[in-house]
Amino acid sequence: MALVLHSGMPNKNAFKALIAAEYSGVKIEVVKDFEMGVSNKTPEFLKMNPLGKVPVLETPDGSVFESNTIARYVTRLKDDNPLYGSSLIEYAKIEQWIDFSTTEIDSNIARWFYPRLGFVPYDAQSEERAIASLKRALGALNTELATKTFLVGHTITLADIIMGCNLGYGFSLVMTKKFTSEFPHVERYFWTLVNQPNFNKVMGEIKQVDSIPPIQSKKPSAQPKEPAKAKEAKKEVKKEVPKPKVEETVEEEEAPKPKPKNPLDLLPPSKMILDEWKRLYSNTKTNFREVAIKGFWEMYDPEGYSLWFCNYKYNNENTVSFVTLNKVSGFLQRMDLARKYAFGKMLVIGSEPPYKVKGLWLFRGKELPQFVIDECYDMELYDWTKVDIADEAQKERANAMIEDQEPFEGEALLDAKCFK
Repeated sequence: MALVLHSGMPNKNAFKALIAAEYSGVKIEVVKDFEMGVSNKTPEFLKMNPLGKVPVLETPDGSVFESNTIARYVTRLKDDNPLYGSSLIEYAKIEQWIDFSTTEIDSNIARWFYPRLGFVPYDAQSEERAIASLKRALGALNTELATKTFLVGHTITLADIIMGCNLGYGFSLVMTKKFTSEFPHVERYFWTLVNQPNFNKVMGEIKQVDSIPPIQSKKPSAQPKEPAKAKEAKKEVKKEVPKPKVEETVEEEEAPKPKPKNPLDLLPPSKMILDEWKRLYSNTKTNFREVAIKGFWEMYDPEGYSLWFCNYKYNNENTVSFVTLNKVSGFLQRMDLARKYAFGKMLVIGSEPPYKVKGLWLFRGKELPQFVIDECYDMELYDWTKVDIADEAQKERANAMIEDQEPFEGEALLDAKCFK
């Protein structure tokens, strides 16, 4: 008995096994004329998967469901398959990225996309959380891919196949160019994958979506009420099929609830106007110390704002200059959610590796903002120390960082970046 895959097409979950089969030299027959809602409800199908979900793979030894499991099974049919790496640690890394792709990428794309099509109730706050979680995951993936072509080793593995299928779902349905441009290494990685012959044979040509799908609106237009007798007569002629409950819920929740205020917006007013400082910083071209630095301390309000030094925890790993610069650029991109409440300077220090990454940040409030810690995973990659402005040495160090002073602490600056 040949391997038989039960699934409607196209289906990114079915693609996982089919691409793995192409790389492994395994033949899989796809059931023709498979119709969702019909084929997957038959007694024969429900014996293979009692939940009626696709895909399902029929094998000589029984059926297998869950798309990642099917792809693993197909991969294991070939002895010493390079799709599973060449060592135990590579195998572990492949499994790691398969889990990451499923829990961090695929699930958040679905949480963003499904409500917009009305499959589940739409809620604006839930969508915001899904997008923020997806950006966080893509940011981590982008950093990982900064110096890599593929996720594990130097060739395509099962981790790339599953990641590519899940990303393809996002690129083709909801992740626009404007959205993905924040993650250039992910973009390069994705297009590299889908242009491989074995991917292209299964998935076909992928086109990135131009716009985010609109929220589905199925509200009927207002109609004048019919007389009761007329209604009853109409019901006798033709019984209307009741609308699915999910559609009714979508209608009720289509108008987004007011966005809750950021806790920082609830703080007492501060005499420091952050935008005024940012303008002063940007517009000062000469006499920086006398104009910008002096102006900063005149504006600074320790009751409404706080200053923090940050130091990258893993500076010994910064052995490649462009990779180090990409880390900092990615961090600043992911800090965009705090732009209204923060100003930052990040320095990449040293004329030769390992390079040191240090920074100075001004935040609204007296502590590091919790929503930034929660949403920007880079925060935990740094040690944070509150600046004691009563200490002249610390104050002077802050001045030097704002000014991009070189040399800084006796070393040359490779680069200085500003968040404003």
